[in-house]
Amino acid sequence: MPTVTVYSADGCSLCERALEVVRRAQAELGFELEVIGIDGAPGLEARYRELLPVVEIDGERAFTYFVDADALRARLL
Repeated sequence: MPTVTVYSADGCSLCERALEVVRRAQAELGFELEVIGIDGAPGLEARYRELLPVVEIDGERAFTYFVDADALRARLL
């Protein structure tokens, strides 16, 4: 079963939209979901802040800025 990780920050509207898409796909496809907030974590802030949201599938970066639902499904099937 794949693991999808979403890096996000408080107050990030793009992050909220991406999480909606990912959660709908999770309900349909049944993968593991990990949501990591970068707020207050200097290393994560430096790595991800300019790219939020960042979505990884099994540790590999799959999406930045937005998540296309069809592309996400295709990568998970």
